[in-house]
Amino acid sequence: MSRALVIHQPGSHRIVERDVPAPGPGEVLVRVAAAGICMSDREVYDGHRDPGYVRYPVVPGHEWAGTVEAVGEGVDPALVGRKTVAEGFRACGACERCRCGETSLCEGGYAETGFTEPGAFADHVAVPARLLHPLHDAADLRAAALLEPAAVVAAAVRAGRPRPGERVAVVGAGTLGLLAVQLLAASSPAELTVIDPRAARAEQGVAFGATEAIGPAEAEGLNGRFDLVVETAGAPSTAAASCLLARRGGRVVLTGMFTPGAVGIDPVHLSVSQLEIRSVFGAPSSAWCDAVRAFGLGLLDPAPLITHEFPLERFTDAVALVGGGDPKTGKVLLIP
Repeated sequence: MSRALVIHQPGSHRIVERDVPAPGPGEVLVRVAAAGICMSDREVYDGHRDPGYVRYPVVPGHEWAGTVEAVGEGVDPALVGRKTVAEGFRACGACERCRCGETSLCEGGYAETGFTEPGAFADHVAVPARLLHPLHDAADLRAAALLEPAAVVAAAVRAGRPRPGERVAVVGAGTLGLLAVQLLAASSPAELTVIDPRAARAEQGVAFGATEAIGPAEAEGLNGRFDLVVETAGAPSTAAASCLLARRGGRVVLTGMFTPGAVGIDPVHLSVSQLEIRSVFGAPSSAWCDAVRAFGLGLLDPAPLITHEFPLERFTDAVALVGGGDPKTGKVLLIP
């Protein structure tokens, strides 16, 4: 038998037992080793996610890692036994955006593991084999469960195009921010500043390669200083504040998920400063490749971000920690 945690409607979930699912043609069946919980999962549980981006009932879980147990028709049997992660977006591969390599902008309709397709808050998850990114045999699958947010950060770093010797700022020291610090440190910046009102979280960025950690009030004195600003917090004021931190002609990448009512970017400042602004939603296949490669090389180590691990039966306790405001709570994992 195989267990799965199903959210039937907001605020209502139960663990169901079923036969171990069989992979269909072109699919693999993965035994889940660990699955991360993020704010998007909390939004699904609370009913706050945009209805266009979730389909109830749903088995959540879009951040995960595991081992291939079985393959479907047309899939290389040599994948059985391989440790792996997989892209979440079920891109069509045929539309213009997919053909251009922008798989996170697929025009074939939104479909994503854990939101519209069964996810990894379960013993097993079935995914298209074409989405797999196999890992080294010695890979830590707990840490690998964070490669989904790492891929989002890799997409942001690609968009930001960091160059050696630049002054770089990361706004936010949550999971995305601290992963961004690790990847940006590999580009040899002259300065790498992490900004967060939670002093302990910001200081963790120094351990990951930042040159300094400061709060938002102190950061206001550095407006106009940075060549590249990577925003990861998604707080109401951080998009506008990130643009002020950038120098004239600088680059800003927005990765945080903003809610309605966030402070807008001043168009006068934007035009006069000739800023280049990019946003990131999810990660294309190329960014997944970057994240998996950095993980394999040891340039990216998500393991220190994990602070809590729970079995499926304690999902209620686990999801309550996410977004609860405790600065000591980092990444929360479910271990099926």
